[in-house]
Amino acid sequence: MNRVGLRGLGVAIPERIMTNADLERIVETSDEWIRARTGIRERRIAPKGTPSSALGTQAALEALRDAQLDPREVELVIVATTSPDMICPSTASMVQKNIGATKAAAFDVLAACSGFVYGLGIAHGFVKSGMYRHVLVIAAEVLSSMIDWTDRSTCVLFGDGAGAAVVGTVSRGGILAHYVGSDGSCGDLLEIPAGGSRIPATHESVDQHLHTLKMKGNEVFKWAVRRMVEAAQTALQQAKLTIKDIACVIPHQANSRIIDAVAKRLQLGRDQLFVNVDRYGNVSAASTIIALYEAVKQGRVNRGDKVLIITFGSGLTWGSCILEW
Repeated sequence: MNRVGLRGLGVAIPERIMTNADLERIVETSDEWIRARTGIRERRIAPKGTPSSALGTQAALEALRDAQLDPREVELVIVATTSPDMICPSTASMVQKNIGATKAAAFDVLAACSGFVYGLGIAHGFVKSGMYRHVLVIAAEVLSSMIDWTDRSTCVLFGDGAGAAVVGTVSRGGILAHYVGSDGSCGDLLEIPAGGSRIPATHESVDQHLHTLKMKGNEVFKWAVRRMVEAAQTALQQAKLTIKDIACVIPHQANSRIIDAVAKRLQLGRDQLFVNVDRYGNVSAASTIIALYEAVKQGRVNRGDKVLIITFGSGLTWGSCILEW
């Protein structure tokens, strides 16, 4: 069976930086309050009217250049997003058109913050089976368009951005383990209630801010820590590795308290952990791929290193992946 791995990476980061001081002028909060509870200092915000497909396209084109791959060689485009351009057609179809991947199938994955790991698993299966040679996995979010900017419990947390990876066969290393899970009984802990078939858009739903993200933070915190630790341990068991074998751990960048709690339970050394939540906030599905990209560019991940990605999101969903770089 072929080894499957990541052959190219790309990101798209909006230029505008929204600091905690900026938020102080919008909602009743403070830099101290935000940093103490989340570790976030700033986040990136896309220009108003920017669709997720625009950021996804930029990230995809960089990943293709990195992999030295022509868009016409891509056979499948997967976009993980919580903030799609529209209900239909898929955001993946928009990206496919934009990049000129004329021979590719395309579909979206909705697994919230776990979306990139879910998409990576799907791509791995398609390439491993021999059905496709080159799969483009993109995570793209414009969460600023889906936030209630009067709700300080959520508006301080999220940012915009995108990342992409070309998945294909590799001669060495690659994906060593992959695990995902879900518990729909806890779906109401983190949700955008309206906009689907259950609560279609009405004047009332808009007035009640039902098209924006709602979160029960304390409950989400407990579930996130538990499931991310479980996901990490499961992937390590699959790969027959211990946490000491991992050079770099990339957790979902939700907030620093969750990351610290997970690191403590896994007995991680600070040199193993990569964190950029302070600069980007929670970019949902794009969080882990942006962090992986930065870890590679900064020399935190080098040839032969083993990387553990762990994530958690609405659904509730969670997942993990171990890569040998």
